[in-house]
Amino acid sequence: MPADSDAAGPGRADALPAMPRTWRPLGPRIAGGVAGGALLVVTALLWVGLEQDVRDSVTPFQRGTVVAMFLLGFACLYALARSRAVARPEGLHVVNGYRRRDYAWAEIVAARLNPGAPWVTLDLSDGTTASVLAIQGSDGARARTALRELRAFIDRAHAPRD
Repeated sequence: MPADSDAAGPGRADALPAMPRTWRPLGPRIAGGVAGGALLVVTALLWVGLEQDVRDSVTPFQRGTVVAMFLLGFACLYALARSRAVARPEGLHVVNGYRRRDYAWAEIVAARLNPGAPWVTLDLSDGTTASVLAIQGSDGARARTALRELRAFIDRAHAPRD
């Protein structure tokens, strides 16, 4: 079955990158690094700006709560930044946050990035869908190129073998 691909054409299969091919989101990685750094700097400046008697009145439990909130925030930002998809000969390996999933090429019917959608969605042979956070619509032309490559890999996997 075709992968709902608009990338078909003469010579397109030759233009595929070699496997394994990894896609990672650019926007969330940049945003995560900037937001994490800004959060750390702003909090440090606020702490230094407090008067000494106010800092002395903060209990260890309150400090621990602030540290735990930072760690939780950084864990969420890291989860977004570590998202990736890897095309391998045996299938597609998808990491969304802290969840990993492997799909055989035969399981993937189509890959879509609908207008306004945040990321690519895979249509699977069992009638379900799966998100691929590694290819973000906010990445613009980079996302469209990644989607064309992914669709070409799917098309090649579904092509009849001679």
